[in-house]
Formats: sequence, C-alpha cells, structure tokens
Amino acid sequence: MTVSITDVARAAGVSASTVSRALRGQPGVSDEVRAQITAVAAQLGYTASRSASSLASGRTFTIGVVVPYVGRWFFGTVLDAAEHVFSAAGYDVLLYNLGSPETRKRFFTKMPVRKRVDAVLSLLIPDEDESAALRSLGVPLASTVGGARPGFTVVGIDDRAGTESAVRHLVNLGHRRIGMISGSSGPLHWTTPIERRNAYLDVLADAGIEHDPALEADGDHTVDGGERAMTELLAVSRPPTAVYAQSDEMAMGALRALRRHRLKAPDDVSVVGFDDHELSDVVGLTTVAQPVAKQGAEAARLLLRLLDEPDAESPGHVQMPTRLVLRETTAPPRPRGPQ
Repeated sequence: MTVSITDVARAAGVSASTVSRALRGQPGVSDEVRAQITAVAAQLGYTASRSASSLASGRTFTIGVVVPYVGRWFFGTVLDAAEHVFSAAGYDVLLYNLGSPETRKRFFTKMPVRKRVDAVLSLLIPDEDESAALRSLGVPLASTVGGARPGFTVVGIDDRAGTESAVRHLVNLGHRRIGMISGSSGPLHWTTPIERRNAYLDVLADAGIEHDPALEADGDHTVDGGERAMTELLAVSRPPTAVYAQSDEMAMGALRALRRHRLKAPDDVSVVGFDDHELSDVVGLTTVAQPVAKQGAEAARLLLRLLDEPDAESPGHVQMPTRLVLRETTAPPRPRGPQ
C-alpha cells in the first residue's frame, strides 16, 4: 500500500503540515523534530508526491537556468555544480541555451519560463530590458557573471584584482613587452573582457610601460582562438616576451602555437592564464585560480534559501577570492630576447 503523509504524521506524533515543512526543509521545525520525521519517513518508505507538493505550496519545483554557451567549460562547470545543489533539494532544472542573438531575442520576447519555474539562475548578463523582463517574473534571481545589479543575487569574483595579480607577476619578473589575448568577442553584454583589459592597461601604466596595441589579439575564449591569437602576436615586428591570456583555454591555445613554432614557455615566451581550468596543472600553466564550481553551488544555495525564506534579505553581491597559482610557464625574460 502507498504510504501517505498522514501515515508519517501519525507515526511521528505530529501534524501533516509539520511533516510537510520538515521534509521540504522549511523553517518552523526544530532540528530534533525534523530528524525524527525524516527517520520515520525513511522507515515507512514515504515518498513525497511532486504534484501534491506543488498544489500545496504553489511551487513548480523547477529552476530555470539561462546560459549563453552550454558547451563551454566555465558555463558547464557552473551549471553542473548548481544542478547538484538543486537536485539534492528536490528541484529539476529547465535549461535555456541562448547561444545566438535570434534565440536570445525570442526568449526575452516570449519569456517561456513564466509560471514554469520557481527561480532563475542567469549565466548571461542581461541588458536593462532583459533584466526588467526577468524581474517581472516575480521569482528569485541569481547570477555568477557580471557585477551587482538590482533584483539579482550575484556570486562572482573581482576580475580586475585577478588580472592585476597576473600582469604584475610578469612585470615583476622583468618583462616589458607584455601581450594580451582577450575574449572580446564573447557573449553579448559580456563585461569580463573589458574589466580584465582595463586592469591589464592599468598595471602597464603603473609600471611605466607604454601600451602597444599590436600586442593585443582576440582569442574568442577558445583553445583554437588562443592559438590564432598567439600566432598573430608572434608575427609582429617586436613580439612579446610574455603573454597574459584572459582564460586558461586561450592560454592553452597559446602554448600550442608556441610549440608549433618550435618555441617554449617560459624559455621564449612566458604565458599566464585565468581560471585554473582542470587541465591547467597538467600543462604546468601559471594562472589565476577562481572557484568556478563553488560560484555555481553558492548561487544555487542562495536561490533555495530565498525560496524557503521569502522575507529574507538578498545578499546582493557575494565576492569569492582569486589567487595566483605559480607553475612552469612563467620566468624572467632571456637577456638576449626583446625587452
């Protein structure tokens, strides 16, 4: 026979509403009573009915996740970590991959998530109209990209500080010809490349190094793009002795370009990346580490807390730390190389 919530309540000596709150993780139930109810439910083999829970709470038990590129490492890592948190809490994920301008425009025009989700995790940076459309849903909103914005809980990092540590490391090693591989052709409204480029320029200026536009190239945030960009930088009349890549994937492409030109890092060109990709240690890449998975998990936890405690104040902006990880791809420039 099917075990009902009433059976669990009778066996635990509490009301059915208390059982419901305890098993959904809602407040108003002591830890002792919650543990007792959980144990009784497990003993009886009780499984909550999703449809009944939805009717009782008005929830869909679904979280909408909006991404610009689901196949790229950063977004995939954030999504995977967030989905684990949502799944453990009994929520499904409804994924929208908005990789093209047409798909993105259609999504924000029709807003297919309306009345279908309890909250939205946005891994893209919306413009003012798009932000207003998301806020009109009347559900908690969170993101792991961009800075603080009204109506959103944003979990992220300080892109400027991370870049400054990378470029300053190259300056302190004695490099004066420092190139940069950027991701300027990234997702729409993407502010990360701008923040990281401004930090790169600021460090050069502080060090008294004149900026050379020829030492910048777009790597499209991909390995192939990084390889193309490094090939461009090696072709200038005075190539760089060091290169900062705005992502580890572009840095790995840069290392591949050096190898194909029979050059080595750091003997011929030092290379530093950003992210601490899972393969960075394998290739010995010096990089700026950011907690990508932790950002996704924390954004998911904050969304769930806002659902369970609707009167709680949103933290607004949560900043996670970055750190420079020194490996084998950076060293002082060779005395005989261009300075």
